[in-house]
Amino acid sequence: MTREELARRVAERALLHGDFVLRSGRRSTVYLDKYRFETDPGLLGPIGAELAVLAADSAPLPARLAGPELGAVPLAASTALATGIPFLIVRKAAKEYATEGLIEGVFEAGERVLVIEDVVTTGGALLAAIGALRAAGLVVERALCVLDRDEGGAEALAAVGVRLDPLFRRADLGIPPV
Repeated sequence: MTREELARRVAERALLHGDFVLRSGRRSTVYLDKYRFETDPGLLGPIGAELAVLAADSAPLPARLAGPELGAVPLAASTALATGIPFLIVRKAAKEYATEGLIEGVFEAGERVLVIEDVVTTGGALLAAIGALRAAGLVVERALCVLDRDEGGAEALAAVGVRLDPLFRRADLGIPPV
């Protein structure tokens, strides 16, 4: 399936119209419900394959992928399967038992990590994940996302030295400008 066909199918499956409050606190008349495409193998597989194409543009290739919980974990797993690059899960908060880890998976300080995110609006959740990875000694210079809503997230990431490359922008999915 072409990227344009994938965009059409994602929009058909997951683009909702109404009155929504986004994670950023902003209101929107459109909402991309990531779980509607992340739980559909017919969409998750092709999205992972397309994210793998974007990941291949990294020079050098990352040692690890990372997906912030919860929404980006299936995307990181799908991309890991398509690339063969192991992935990490970045928790929102450290677990309170066993290893008490904030980052799940095997890694070594100094490794290059490519972060995979679902939807980026202002970049807040992604910035938190990047902060956790960097605090663990990992190098993060690039992130991928399924949708960049073009509402300042890319600029917020650039301010901390991270380039954001989206699979789709709002116009690709028929989302009107803000």
